Amino acid sequence: MTSVVTSTPKPTALITGASRGLGAAIARELAPTHDLLLGARSAAALRDIQREIPSATAWPVELTDYGAVVAAVAPIRRLDVLVHNAGVADLGTIADSSVRQWRHTLEANVIAVAELTRLLLPALRVANGHVVLINSGAGLRANPGWASYAASKFALRAFGDALRLEEPALRVTSIHPGRIDTDMQREIIAGEGREYRPEEFLTPETVALTVRNAIHTPRDGHPTEIILRPHR
Repeated sequence: MTSVVTSTPKPTALITGASRGLGAAIARELAPTHDLLLGARSAAALRDIQREIPSATAWPVELTDYGAVVAAVAPIRRLDVLVHNAGVADLGTIADSSVRQWRHTLEANVIAVAELTRLLLPALRVANGHVVLINSGAGLRANPGWASYAASKFALRAFGDALRLEEPALRVTSIHPGRIDTDMQREIIAGEGREYRPEEFLTPETVALTVRNAIHTPRDGHPTEIILRPHR
């Protein structure tokens, strides 16, 4: 009698902002255990990470183009993990801020996250899935010059708290890392007029490992909030 061995399909994870920096690091961490959908504004932006992970599927869409997002999520019937990593950091004092800056920051960091999650809820419910929100230390405290960004991250934390209560079959994890050694961080430090010292910051790989560990937490545990700071 010949036994038939059937392989269990990998769970599927969608990572937004996956073309570089932390998003690409998360993709590398999850690639051995998940089928990946890698999000970015364009397919061209994803070419380098797709060369590294040829099994991954490009998922190019502008997340604030909500009609395009509806079309992009339509084929997704089951989703085990949704990692919201995409976002913007448009910094400045309240006195120097503008309506455009506030709208841009809240649109990218909160509204687009809420809408993508809403559209994917049926697929997440099928899998009893896991939503991971890459938040920030700015989602726990506001510093001078960071008002609009901190407001968006406080709102993102509130969104995660509400989602966790409204969808008890899902797991929802807010991750609050300190500053990370990325291209975005270099731009921020340049704007602050300081010398860039990468040793002061978390590596993308460390934060990505934290994301992976949260996702791999056994189902009897619910990692709701993780705060990660540089150890120096």
